[in-house]
Amino acid sequence: MSAYFNSLLNEIDQLPDRNVYGRVVAILGMLVEVGGLQGHLSIGDHCRVEARGDRKVLCEVVGFRDGRALVMPFGTLDGVGLGCRVEVGAANPVVYPHEGWLGRVVNAFGQPVDGKGRLPLGNLPYAPQNSPPPAHQRQRVGGKVDLGVRALNAFLTICKGQRMGVFAGSGVGKSTLLSMIARNTDADVNVIGLVGERGREAREFIEDDLGEEGLARSVVVVATSDEPPLVRRQAAYMTLALAEYFRDAKKDVLCLMDSVTRFAMAQREISLSVGEPPATRGYTPTVFAELPRLLERAGPGTSEQGTITGLFTVLVEGDDHNEPVSDAVRGILDGHVVLDRAIAERGRYPAINILRSVSRTMPNCNTPEQNQIVDRARQLVAVYDDMAELIRLGAYRQGSDPKVDEAIHYFAAIEAFMRQDESEATDLETSYALLAEALDMAYGAGPVPEA
Repeated sequence: MSAYFNSLLNEIDQLPDRNVYGRVVAILGMLVEVGGLQGHLSIGDHCRVEARGDRKVLCEVVGFRDGRALVMPFGTLDGVGLGCRVEVGAANPVVYPHEGWLGRVVNAFGQPVDGKGRLPLGNLPYAPQNSPPPAHQRQRVGGKVDLGVRALNAFLTICKGQRMGVFAGSGVGKSTLLSMIARNTDADVNVIGLVGERGREAREFIEDDLGEEGLARSVVVVATSDEPPLVRRQAAYMTLALAEYFRDAKKDVLCLMDSVTRFAMAQREISLSVGEPPATRGYTPTVFAELPRLLERAGPGTSEQGTITGLFTVLVEGDDHNEPVSDAVRGILDGHVVLDRAIAERGRYPAINILRSVSRTMPNCNTPEQNQIVDRARQLVAVYDDMAELIRLGAYRQGSDPKVDEAIHYFAAIEAFMRQDESEATDLETSYALLAEALDMAYGAGPVPEA
C-alpha cells in the first residue's frame, strides 16, 4: 500500500492549481489546432479534447503555429469538431514501474493489456522521454553476455552495456532470433518492445516464440501497427523507461526492440503532419535527431547502476542496407548483425551473414585462443564466398588452390555450426568448443578478459 500511497502523492503534486481550457480552432488530418492556451502548454505536454458523447481524446503537444498549439491524438478523432473544449493535462507524464511487472504485457502508457489484473506501482516516477547518464559518468562495457545463439556468441560476441542492431528485410527471421535470445540469455531481465508490430503476430510472439519461460523474466511493451503514430513512438520510449528502472535496480538488462524503423516511420508521420519539410527519402530531420536520443539511453550505467544491453532490429527497406534509417542507426550503435535473405532462402537459420556483421567489442573481449578460432573460421568462409559462384557452377577444379580446397572442406561444418533450431540453446564456452571442433582445432577455455 505504501507504493500506491507514494505514487498517489506524486500524482497529486503534479495536478494544476486550476483548470485551464482552450478550444479546437482547426483540424487537418490527424493534426488539431488549439487556441486560447498561450503560455500554458509546451512541447510534450498532454491535453484532453472533449468529443461528442463525453468522450475525452488524449493528445500530445507536438508544435506551435501562429499562436496556436498543434496537438496530435493518441486515439481516433471521431466526434471531435470545431469549438470542442480542450483541457490542459498534467505536464511531464510519468509511470511507476515495479519488480512485479515481470511476466506482464503492457501498452505504450504502461497499462496492462494481458488480462491479468492491475499492475503493482513502484515508488519512483520514470518519464518515458528521458536522457541517458552523462557520458563521463558511465562505466565501460562489462563482461560478455551469453545470448544462447551459437553464431552470435562466437562470431559477434556482445558485452554488457553494448548496443547492437539486427538488420534484415521482412520475413528473414528477426522476430524469431529475438525470441531465441530472450529465452536463452543469461541477462537478469528482458525488456521487449514490439513497436508497430502486426496485431496478429503480437500474441503469437508472446505465447509461442517467447513462451512462459521467456515471459517470466520479461516485460513486454506492445503497440500494433494500426495504432496512431504517437502511440507507436511512445511504445519505444516506454521500453527504454522500463529498462532504465531495472538498470537503476542494479540489474543487467537486455533491451530488445522490434523495430527501430517503425519508430522512425512514426516520427516521420508526426513531423510531416506538423509541416516539417522532408529530407532524405521522405524522412524529416527530426527523425535523425530522435534516433540517437532513443538509442543512447541503452548502454552501461554509472557505478551505482546496472547495464542496459540493447538489441534493436532495423527493417531494411527493399533489402537496401544503405537506406537512410539503416545508415543512421549503424553509425550510432556498437555493431550490427546482418540477416541475409539469400542465406534464409537456402534454409539456414538464423540467417546471419558473419562476413557483413561486426561487433565493436571484438576482439578485445576474447582470449587469444578464442580469437584464433574465430579468425580462422571467418577466413575460411571469406575464401569460400569469393569462389562460391565458380564452385556452384562446377567451374572450380579441386587442387587448383589449397586455400580454396580447405575452405570447401570445412564449409559444411561451419554451416552446420551456425544452423540452430529455435528450441536449442548453446552457452558461450560450448559455442567456442563446437566451432573449434568443426575446424579440427584444440580448445581449452582460459580466463576471459574484460572488454
